[in-house]
Amino acid sequence: MNNGCRYLDLAYMPSGVMGCIEIQDYRTHARDIETARFKDLCLKQALLSLDGWLFLPIAFLSIRDDPSVCKQLTLAFVGKFLSAGMRSKLNWAEAETLRFARRLVRPFTPRELSSHLQLTERRTREHLRQLINKQLLVVASGNQRYRTFKLYQSDGI
Repeated sequence: MNNGCRYLDLAYMPSGVMGCIEIQDYRTHARDIETARFKDLCLKQALLSLDGWLFLPIAFLSIRDDPSVCKQLTLAFVGKFLSAGMRSKLNWAEAETLRFARRLVRPFTPRELSSHLQLTERRTREHLRQLINKQLLVVASGNQRYRTFKLYQSDGI
């Protein structure tokens, strides 16, 4: 912004979805803050939100005084990405495959997915082909024999 750099405390970006956790210290974000700095922090959060980021502010004092609450917040934050809705036209195996891919956040093999779904590798490969045809998955490696798969990354995500 304005030819400068902006920094995030923690960025969580599985499969192109963007989440930011900001640790806010009372001194630097509230008590001893100048008006210009306060406006700048608000602008930063607004721009992140407008750019599609899910923003989670956590007070530093909460980390120190209530770590279990912070852990619960962080798990709920990550859970929003993992439990994102699936298209209603997907069967259970296709929807679970997409959830699996989101959780893994790396290319996966048909054998890994087969074990997860408790289906034969042949049946699993049929589901993978259907998801590729629906442009929800892409081949991550392999030309003639597809070895690994990953989530389709569209420009809109």
